[in-house]
Amino acid sequence: MKETFDAEMNRPESNPETQRALTTDFHSVQAHYDLSDKFFKLYLDPTMTYSCAYFPTGKEALEEAQRAKIDLSLGKLKLERGERLLDIGCGWGSVARRAHEKYGVSVVGLTLSKNQFAYATHFAKEGGLEFRLEGWETYNDRCDKIISIGAFEHFTPPKYDPFFARCRALLPPQGALLLHTITTGKPNPTFAFKRWTHFILTNIFPGERLPDPEQVITNSRKAGFELLHAESLRPHYVRTLDLWAENLRHNRDRAIQLTSEQTFQTYMKYLTSCAEHFRAGDINVYQFLLKSM
Repeated sequence: MKETFDAEMNRPESNPETQRALTTDFHSVQAHYDLSDKFFKLYLDPTMTYSCAYFPTGKEALEEAQRAKIDLSLGKLKLERGERLLDIGCGWGSVARRAHEKYGVSVVGLTLSKNQFAYATHFAKEGGLEFRLEGWETYNDRCDKIISIGAFEHFTPPKYDPFFARCRALLPPQGALLLHTITTGKPNPTFAFKRWTHFILTNIFPGERLPDPEQVITNSRKAGFELLHAESLRPHYVRTLDLWAENLRHNRDRAIQLTSEQTFQTYMKYLTSCAEHFRAGDINVYQFLLKSM
């Protein structure tokens, strides 16, 4: 398998820049996601889904909206019983579990978070559902479909080409990749926006770099993918963040007990300020459905 992958990737180990891009960055992910499962439970829904929810009518509770987002995402892949699905950046496992239970596919979920891996593994007690503490950079098993929700925004531009090349090498012809990622929005050159970006990169997601929507399309096409569909869920993320902030505010005392007053204030600022920038269109969130050619 490695020899096949090397050929399809034009032997990446011979290129120092590509080799550095294929180094898995556990540290930056664990700096955020391994803070405390108990803390995240204070503002996430019971499924522990940490990405934009979907509110078809606008009246859904957070848990309903997260399940709606998961079903929206999996539905785009047109999964068939017996297929093998790879979930890159599986979080606490809600998407992988839903895919296995509803569609009868076998799923491998990858996460770089020790806490998420330990949590998700509790659900992998029967065949067809597996979680690994591993990045896409070292994953080599073939699959029929790939889903990745909320991981791509943690990458940096040097990883874009290797990521799409890896996905293309893992998929058969006509295979599908559903990529859900936060992206840049309208240009905002103001000092206030730059200061907010610095706050996020320093205090919440170290090492993150939001892609432009056009970069996703361009880099995926270079790897041999065709764009079938792109959908912005920006208003849905505003609602998601508002509900997360409301939950955390309601659980203030417990949050401080678990972490600290400073951590509580930092995360409140993170959730409320992100909501404002999504509301203004400074940042966006898209789902890209891509087909391997």
